[in-house]
Amino acid sequence: MNKEMIPTDMKVLMNHIYEFQKGIRQMVLFTCNKKYEEYATARLTRQNIPYIVRPIGNDRLNLFFGRRECLDAIQLMVTKPLNQLSPEEDFILGAMLGYDIRVQCERYCERKCRTCQRAQ
Repeated sequence: MNKEMIPTDMKVLMNHIYEFQKGIRQMVLFTCNKKYEEYATARLTRQNIPYIVRPIGNDRLNLFFGRRECLDAIQLMVTKPLNQLSPEEDFILGAMLGYDIRVQCERYCERKCRTCQRAQ
């Protein structure tokens, strides 16, 4: 890949790798076009970063990478498309990815109780 013409997706990947290596993130979910799979996985392999690739259709894929313990949990939990995860699985995944826990709680309640009243 020409270093002068690095696509935005790959710049995002490199930033995620940097954050992982600096300990800012324990696990990353990176979504990109399948045409970048070989480049992305080769880069992770060269840096000894474990990863899991999950195709999602429409020429896109999800690339999970990070700590082995996190990926082991992903292997057990994410056995279907992400939009089909239960509210509990979705909450756990968001927490593992380091998303804002308050927002994850709101999302969980919204998904769990679409028709019920929110707690006061």
